[in-house]
Amino acid sequence: MTILEVNKKVERPFELKSTLWPLLATVKHPSRYIGQEWGSIDKISGTENSAVRICLAFPDTYEVGMSFLGFQILYALANSLGGVVAERAYCPWGDMEMSLRSEGLPLVSLESGTPLGKFDAVGFTLQYELTATNILTMLDLGGIPIRSEDRREGDPLVMAGGPGGLAPEPLAPFIDFFCLGDGEELLPSVLKVMAETRGCHRGERLSCLAGLPGVYVPAFSTCEFTDRGVEIKSRQQLPIKRQIVLDMDTAFAPSSLIVPDTGIIHDRVPVEVFRGCSRGCRFCQAGMIYRPVRERSPGKVIDIARDLLKKTGWEEVGLVSLSSCDYTGLVPVLETLSRELRAPGIKLSLPSLRMDASSVELAASLETVKRGGLTFAPEAGSQHLRDVINKGIDEEDIRTTLEALSEHGWDRVKLYFMVGLPTETETDLQGILDICREAFGILRKRHRRAEVSVSVNGFIPKPHTPFQWEPQLPFLETESRCRWLKGKLGNPRISMNYHDPRQGYVEGVFARGDRRLADVIERAWRNGCRFDGWTETFRFDTWMQAFESEGLDPADYANRSRQEHESFPWDHIDTGVSRDFLWRERGKAFSAATTPDCRTGGCQSCGFLSSECPRLDGEANR
Repeated sequence: MTILEVNKKVERPFELKSTLWPLLATVKHPSRYIGQEWGSIDKISGTENSAVRICLAFPDTYEVGMSFLGFQILYALANSLGGVVAERAYCPWGDMEMSLRSEGLPLVSLESGTPLGKFDAVGFTLQYELTATNILTMLDLGGIPIRSEDRREGDPLVMAGGPGGLAPEPLAPFIDFFCLGDGEELLPSVLKVMAETRGCHRGERLSCLAGLPGVYVPAFSTCEFTDRGVEIKSRQQLPIKRQIVLDMDTAFAPSSLIVPDTGIIHDRVPVEVFRGCSRGCRFCQAGMIYRPVRERSPGKVIDIARDLLKKTGWEEVGLVSLSSCDYTGLVPVLETLSRELRAPGIKLSLPSLRMDASSVELAASLETVKRGGLTFAPEAGSQHLRDVINKGIDEEDIRTTLEALSEHGWDRVKLYFMVGLPTETETDLQGILDICREAFGILRKRHRRAEVSVSVNGFIPKPHTPFQWEPQLPFLETESRCRWLKGKLGNPRISMNYHDPRQGYVEGVFARGDRRLADVIERAWRNGCRFDGWTETFRFDTWMQAFESEGLDPADYANRSRQEHESFPWDHIDTGVSRDFLWRERGKAFSAATTPDCRTGGCQSCGFLSSECPRLDGEANR
């Protein structure tokens, strides 16, 4: 019996969920699948049939998905709307997938045990390129045809959003429509259209959704592959513009969160202090696609933290953003929350620290990680290469940070670097070793048990960044450089690990891929690829066989330089940052010229209008 046939027989979702319980004894981490957490919302009982039912689907394990604040925001937002029921599903690990298939049971939501195929819509969060095969697993287990063209009138509409949606083409054949931009801005209007078009044919509903700003329907477009690159032609007006929440104080913020059943990666109350980044690191996709910077007022941050602590019982609050130390309201927030949280013993943390002494001072004042260590990302070993990538720190920043770290009692530090950055030479690699040894020397002066932990990743060029034109280093060369670094350290108190360059290679292919790669994804999935972002389950040979079978050369995607005017598979997506700005930044990179932070060094003309950028709007009003 197929999963589709089982779904047709299911009438009462709670009865189906009860049949899953015996399976939990056969799998590792059964807490991933039981649901019923504190803070989860059960709106199914007594809900009218007219309600739009959406399953928010995270294509990774429960522990990963529950750590993602955006997923919690969408869940609370959807359930706050009248006439909407939102539930959740996460990708089952291999043992649970095998058990479901052997018993002929579908993947169901945590809240009511409803098969995914019974929802009006299933919405995937696209955080990472290597979750592509997990999406197909969830669709297939949920009883939904994996290709949009094969879905029938009764099947859910499959939607997707998140940063991966801004380069959507490799997944386009599997997704009915993409939501591009901030979910708080997009989700209510999408669900409203879905409610208004209930009973209409799929094509009609997709046409109505295509009329919304920020919604991209791949079925309405075609791809032409020419000498100039990939040309996208669509019935929709192109480009599709990313939608932005401009006022973080009025934006939806959950008054409560789901408290997980088990330990998760980031087990704390997360409070977003601002969105976006203006530092302009040229390798960083998040720093480009989440522009402009939009801050929450200190009072709002404090109110959110108080509410969430009261309703969840967590014992730690994390002030989160891409660079929390850049938050202009940080001092009053820390002063107020530190005072209020001291008595109940609740910790306050800054998950992202800038590499300067003031960041260490802030961390020391929180007294939350004295027995552990702090993490910093110099990214490159030489000042020249840090200028190439516009990192915005110099050798003095690195030295004073490490000295402050030691003075405040830390005996451990973790450092992140990349290899394979544009223009990198052996001198730059030697600089990584020099920084690691200097860090150990500074800590060792005060601490006999000083330790330095080093993590190295291969550079992956990403869309919508100044390095989107650049080749990725061949994975064998990336591995060679990582091995060279590890072999040269010569100090057992300095440990180094590096991410598998083969995973980085496949990630790089799909990061800048086009629609032809959908066939590779499907073939790799049918041949057993699952959880490709996890080292223990990644199957490189299977991926290479899939590329060969489909007649595509992965090196053509990952290791090739692009020309200035080449048409990219993501050119029909407008993130707000102009291609001209990115090309200018690329040019400055190769002359090692830096670009100042626009919040302190003036507007850099990245492409936003005054109505879209709070800083520009403020200048216009003066």
